[in-house]
Amino acid sequence: MKQYEVYRHIRRRALIFGLPVSFFALQMLAVIGSLMAVIFSFNLILLIGAVAANGILYGLLLKLTQQSGLLQMRTVFPNIISNKKITLNEKYDEPS
Repeated sequence: MKQYEVYRHIRRRALIFGLPVSFFALQMLAVIGSLMAVIFSFNLILLIGAVAANGILYGLLLKLTQQSGLLQMRTVFPNIISNKKITLNEKYDEPS
């Protein structure tokens, strides 16, 4: 009898072919665009180029998914949260 594992990682991102949903949508747009280009102007070199370009894009998107730090430009939350009054002249501030 086949056993199924209970999905306990509900907070993880949804992945399709190893890509997040937004990257998968970008990949599908590229595939559909290359298919339209091949269908409307059939050329063997264009077919090989489209397959290569889609393969390179897929590899690049997988690499970006694995190294998520490459896409993060800044931190979302500050390192410290303070109620201290911010003034231009720091030497007259009262210590808290």
